[in-house]
Amino acid sequence: MAEGIIDLNGSNYDDTVKNGVVLVDFWAPWCGPCKMQTPILEKVVAAVGDKAVIAKVNVDENPELAAKYGIRSIPTIILLKDGENKQQLIGLQQEAALVSAIEAEQ
Repeated sequence: MAEGIIDLNGSNYDDTVKNGVVLVDFWAPWCGPCKMQTPILEKVVAAVGDKAVIAKVNVDENPELAAKYGIRSIPTIILLKDGENKQQLIGLQQEAALVSAIEAEQ
């Protein structure tokens, strides 16, 4: 996993998202746009610092988490605050849009 980006699964998901602002990227290794999203997320990590947790969920390995949010296409990015789903973005997202969404939840 990229530096600063947390890999989430069924055992650590709930504890990670329950407090603060968390941006979760639902992805799969075979997804081309998902591969393009990771370097953008690395820039978001650098831009927001400790204002938010940036995380990824592999939908092939964690289908129950994808089902929980009704993920039908990837990449899908969900922005949560204190465990509550605030925003859901489908498709490749740019750094500025993600940073702006995170800052709006501060």
